Amino acid sequence: MTARKRLVVSAVNFSEGGPLTVLIESLDAAAATLGTEWEIVALVHDAGLITNPRIRTLAFPDSKRSWLKRLQLEWQGFKALSTQLQPDLWVSLHDITPRVLARRQAVYCHNPSPFYRITWREALLEPKFVLFNLFYAQLYRVFIQRNAAVVVQQHWLRQAFSRLYRHPNIIVAHPGQQPAPGGAPEAPRRQEGSAGSPMVLLYPALPRVFKNIEVVCQAMATLPEALARRLDVRFTLDGSENRYARHLVRRYGSTPGVHFIGRQSRSQMAEQYARCDAVLFPSKLETWGLPITEAKTLGKPLLVADLPYAHEAVGTYDKVAFIAPTDPKAWAAALHGLVNGTWRYPGQTAAPPAAPFAPDWPALWLLLTKGL
Repeated sequence: MTARKRLVVSAVNFSEGGPLTVLIESLDAAAATLGTEWEIVALVHDAGLITNPRIRTLAFPDSKRSWLKRLQLEWQGFKALSTQLQPDLWVSLHDITPRVLARRQAVYCHNPSPFYRITWREALLEPKFVLFNLFYAQLYRVFIQRNAAVVVQQHWLRQAFSRLYRHPNIIVAHPGQQPAPGGAPEAPRRQEGSAGSPMVLLYPALPRVFKNIEVVCQAMATLPEALARRLDVRFTLDGSENRYARHLVRRYGSTPGVHFIGRQSRSQMAEQYARCDAVLFPSKLETWGLPITEAKTLGKPLLVADLPYAHEAVGTYDKVAFIAPTDPKAWAAALHGLVNGTWRYPGQTAAPPAAPFAPDWPALWLLLTKGL
């Protein structure tokens, strides 16, 4: 009889939104990919978040009370737990390498902030981000060499981790193909330039300084008013979120064609994606850039930052243009061409990253469990 094996997935900081989706998808993939000889244990904030019957859950409701509580759990509490569970593989899904006893250990690093060079102006608009950058740079370093593998989502992150932390085995693992948000089909596109119907452009993003929302606002501010009013550029903030959001609304709230529509629910985002004519994504820092994948799923045209993360997230796609992220004139030229119907998308063909590489969650689980 084959001895039972045990996988422990720790994700006590994931309780909502995109991170929770990542957790559920990873666990469902593990349950579908690994044989019945594997027991799968998930360490979560709330046991009710996981419904897959193959997953055994252990809840840690106090894990998000403070960073001190979280680090105490990762570096002390989990060691004691690991002596009880005796896992063959322990995978931490949220950046921190815990001190555990396991045959094999891996960490999934999804926060790229330590590799971003924040400007003084950005630091003034979002001072917490500076401290967060410094904190995460050191947090990644602690115990990282305990891992048999470090998992990141893109090749540029593998290069950055390799330079900074010198880990010998860094796996690039692309997120699985995401469904359209809310499962909504694409609505029929209106004819561009039709009378009285502005072209709708959507930039779904939280108001963080690295999201680079201002470059699009600056571009809109330079367009002739008559042309700008033929555009409806929508940003998912309302000015109440933080200092940066207040700055954007105060400075560009009356700019023709610029609309701050506030945070949207999942169903509202499905409608926004379905009705827009193109998706903008000028962000200067991303682990992946989920709106890029969501726009591709719907076949929407994309105008994105000309940066490594965006090229990799887009992959092979014919409705994409890459624009310098810090050049408002380049974005203004693109918007001008879009509304006048003269813009052409050059598209892109891309090859997958070099090994070790996993194109989806099932492939990643097979890589991490190989030889166990």
